[in-house]
Amino acid sequence: MLQTARRGGALEGLAWLGREPEATASVSYRLLRLVARTLLFGAFRFHISTSGQELLPRGGYLLTAAAHRGWMDPFVAMHAIPVEPRAWFLGSAPSTFTSRWRERLIHRIGGLLPVWRGGLGVEPHVASARAVIRNGAVFVQMPEGTVSGPPGRIGPFRHGAALIAIRTGAPLVPLAIAGTEELYIGRRMASRILPPTSARELAGDAWPGAAPDPGTREELELARLVTERLEAILGPVVEALYPETVDPPGHPRRLRKRLTWLLLRPGRLDRTAD
Repeated sequence: MLQTARRGGALEGLAWLGREPEATASVSYRLLRLVARTLLFGAFRFHISTSGQELLPRGGYLLTAAAHRGWMDPFVAMHAIPVEPRAWFLGSAPSTFTSRWRERLIHRIGGLLPVWRGGLGVEPHVASARAVIRNGAVFVQMPEGTVSGPPGRIGPFRHGAALIAIRTGAPLVPLAIAGTEELYIGRRMASRILPPTSARELAGDAWPGAAPDPGTREELELARLVTERLEAILGPVVEALYPETVDPPGHPRRLRKRLTWLLLRPGRLDRTAD
C-alpha cells in the first residue's frame, strides 16, 4: 500500500489511508503531538498567538488556512483548534513522504490525506472531505497549494478548496496565519480563526437554486467567485497579523537556515510573487 518506493501508481486520499478518518485522538496521536509541542515550544522556543477559538463549530467542518509559507503551518493550524475532533490535512505526498519510515508513521497515526502532483482530479479529495466531515472531524486545506509566496500577504488561491466547499456544503472556517516563512529560535507566529461561513454564504446572491452539476462550466464559475471572496476575507487579516510576527533587523536569528528547511526539501522559494 505505501507509495514511497513506487510513486508511479501512487494512491491518494482515502485509497491511501485504507480506513475511515477518525475524529477521536488516539493515544499514539496524543503522544506524538506532545513530543512535537515539546520541541516547538520548548527546544525551539516558538511563540504562536492565536485568537478566535470561541468561533469554532464542534466538528464536521472545513478549516481553510492561509498564508501557507512553510512546514510550520500545519502545526499552527493544530495549535488553533482542540485536540478533538482531530484534524485531517489535504497535503502534498512528495513533500511529506521523503522516506519510507515517515510514510509508515503517518499512515499509522493518521492526519494526512495525500495528494500527488498530476493526480486524479478533485473527486478523491471531495470524497476525503466528505468522510472527514461525516465522522465529525476537521478537514484542513491550504488553498494556495504551495509554500512559495510573499511574506505577510496571501498568494493566489487555487479553486480546489472552493470546489470541495461547494460539493460538500460543509461549514467553512477561515484561518489566517502569519510569520511562518522564516523560522529561527524564538520565532513569533500568529493565527486568527474567523467566523464560520460556507460556499453558499460566500457566493451570496450568485448562488443558484441548487449546487451546479459537478464538472460543469457553471460549477467552475461559482468556484472562482467563492475563491475570490475567500481571498478577500483572509487577505486583510493575514496582513494585519504579520507586523506582530516581525522582529527588528538586528534580532538574533539562530539556526534560521536549519529550522526554516527542517521539514522541507531545501531549495529556492519565491517570496516576491503577488
